[in-house]
Amino acid sequence: MTSPQAPDRTSPSTPVANGAMPTGVSPPLPDFEALSRNAGQFVEAMGRNVGRLLQPDAQPGAPGGEMNEAAKVLQQVAETWLADPNKSADAQARLSQAFLSLWGSTFLRLQGQPADPVALPEPRDARFAHADWSTNPYFDFIKQAYLLATRWAEGLVDEAEGLDAHTRHKAQFYLRQLTSMLSPSNFLPTNPELIRHTLQENGANLVRGLKMYEEDLEAGGGQLRVRQTDPSGFEVGKNVAVTPGEVVFRNDLIELIQYAPSTETVLRRPFLMVPPWINKFYILDLNPQKSFLKWMVDQGLTVFCISWVNPDSRHADKDFESYMREGIEAAIDAIGAATGENEVTAAGYCVGGTLLSVTLAMQAATGNRRIKSATLLTTQVDFTHAGDLKVFADEGQIRQVEARMAEIGYLDGSQMANAFNMLRPNDLIWPYVVNNYIKGKAPTSFDLLYWNSDATRMPAANHSFYLRNCYLENTLAQGRMVLGNVRLDLKKVQIPIFNLATREDHIAPALSVFEGSKTFGGKVDYVLAGSGHIAGVINPPSKPKYGYWTGGPVKGTLESWIAAAAETKGSWWPYWFQWIEAQAPERVPARKPGGDALQSLGPAPGTYVRMRA
Repeated sequence: MTSPQAPDRTSPSTPVANGAMPTGVSPPLPDFEALSRNAGQFVEAMGRNVGRLLQPDAQPGAPGGEMNEAAKVLQQVAETWLADPNKSADAQARLSQAFLSLWGSTFLRLQGQPADPVALPEPRDARFAHADWSTNPYFDFIKQAYLLATRWAEGLVDEAEGLDAHTRHKAQFYLRQLTSMLSPSNFLPTNPELIRHTLQENGANLVRGLKMYEEDLEAGGGQLRVRQTDPSGFEVGKNVAVTPGEVVFRNDLIELIQYAPSTETVLRRPFLMVPPWINKFYILDLNPQKSFLKWMVDQGLTVFCISWVNPDSRHADKDFESYMREGIEAAIDAIGAATGENEVTAAGYCVGGTLLSVTLAMQAATGNRRIKSATLLTTQVDFTHAGDLKVFADEGQIRQVEARMAEIGYLDGSQMANAFNMLRPNDLIWPYVVNNYIKGKAPTSFDLLYWNSDATRMPAANHSFYLRNCYLENTLAQGRMVLGNVRLDLKKVQIPIFNLATREDHIAPALSVFEGSKTFGGKVDYVLAGSGHIAGVINPPSKPKYGYWTGGPVKGTLESWIAAAAETKGSWWPYWFQWIEAQAPERVPARKPGGDALQSLGPAPGTYVRMRA
């Protein structure tokens, strides 16, 4: 069996221009003095941090609930197999046969003979991209053994008898977290690229990595907050969220921004954007090239955008109705004062779209119908197919969240951020752990990841209502949601709706958005964009990366709709603006922020967006 190329003590090394070594020439010897010194610093720092983690109060507020939940659920899977000895033996035999085949293949390779792999990574799996994972039989064996064991375990969960759908879903989710964590690509001794990197740097990478680990642990208040980008490269209002405008209204929950016009005329009907309060609104205004808000202004829309407060214990009792009354409805009142218009068109993104849909149902029930058309961006109203976030939304886990929120009045932003990262651990967790703490490389500056790290808190009353009524009980889709003693029925919503889903969305799956389209009483234009929850939405016409599909009425299955849909290359934004303009095409002279009625409370992007969690 071969191993990573060992240094040849008798021959000099001669690197070539591209960084590769000439055939037959060994890499340079490590500096063993430096390696020894760095190893000592690494061990010292590791001991210091292990000591911190073992202290009883080292991780305040971390109940370990996820680990306990994972262990409990996976134990249920194991028990279903152990209950049938014959079936358990068959499963073990399948794994043994797979490993026997792998050993046979590896043995042939060690003899210098060709052999087909027994298990191949998925084409999009970047963890095993380095050549040594395939060319070196030792690491190829580790890789394939991991893939065989992972797929065998996934099969056990899929085939376990007697599990209800929710328990199986949780088992699949937690197994994915476990197998992602245990990937050999995450560990120095089992990753050829990391071994080479460490020898080349004489271990200095490990010392840098431990320093970043300590910094991230400190930044998380005792809980590890893995950095994904260099935050020093960005500042809100300086190089992100820079579209010109003014804050024209403020209350306890929102600042309302009106953006300055860039055209001589604008559509008469003003436009209100309702972003999610999970993270901050400037995902829609990252920079001038990618800003959806700026693009809308440039098309001739009078654009208003809500900027939600980053709540603290003072906002504990602000519930879903508060967000509707003091958020959307207060914003519409202010828009009326600024423009003299009583009717608006509105858009909601993610949970902002869910709140907008609730508001539409309330207006339909009460006759106060000031929103004349609505756009929903990756929004769920029917949570039957809500994806992996449903894993966190059973009665037991919601009670745990409510108990934690009751202590301080809100859900800490890091907990929601961790949940979203867990949806894609191989993309959003482990690559950064490896890059930061083993390679010792600080992440580069990236505006999207800067926004992603700018977490927000959630008021206890609001978040509890959202978890219970949407994810747990699905009351909105069933016509059972009650706000302010009013029962809400989406079938009474008759206004035109543009409903955008994205094909690879892990938060609002395309199927969930498709089925939700059927709950409204009026005409719904369902559009399916490429990519996921963020990239599928922020896809500007100047540099489009993905296309979109249109297919008429929402009926039948999503698969049949896609099969009959027409694909269009490029951004969905122009198609959407044609839809917006068709609702109310009349134009008027451009409006200054606030008009004559509302004074500026400060320039965009305001003060609420600068509150850090």
